[in-house]
Amino acid sequence: MNPARFAATHALAQNALSDRQQAILRLRADGLSGPQIANRLHIAVSTVDYHERAICHTLRAVNISNAIHLAWQNGLLRKERHGDHAGFAAHIRRGETPCDLCKAGESTYRRAQRRQRKNAA
Repeated sequence: MNPARFAATHALAQNALSDRQQAILRLRADGLSGPQIANRLHIAVSTVDYHERAICHTLRAVNISNAIHLAWQNGLLRKERHGDHAGFAAHIRRGETPCDLCKAGESTYRRAQRRQRKNAA
């Protein structure tokens, strides 16, 4: 895919999907069923179905499986790392406030680095 087209498609889809739709897409990509997603988000199964249809329309997908594939392909879904230095750095790169788990992982990483420098000296 052309890099400019990829960037435009990613930006369009990222802005076009609501937070709820992004959450449903992530949970579906994690393998949860419609009823499981509804239970997790405290919404009706019909609401999950509605959002999935909207996701498919926005991403021009034929079904939710195709939407998940397109989302991975366009960078809308990404494997999250948490609880270590890389997860902390990923939060910073995305302009987010790091989660507590990543802050703790970063703290552990920095202590190990200080210990290593101290032992090397």
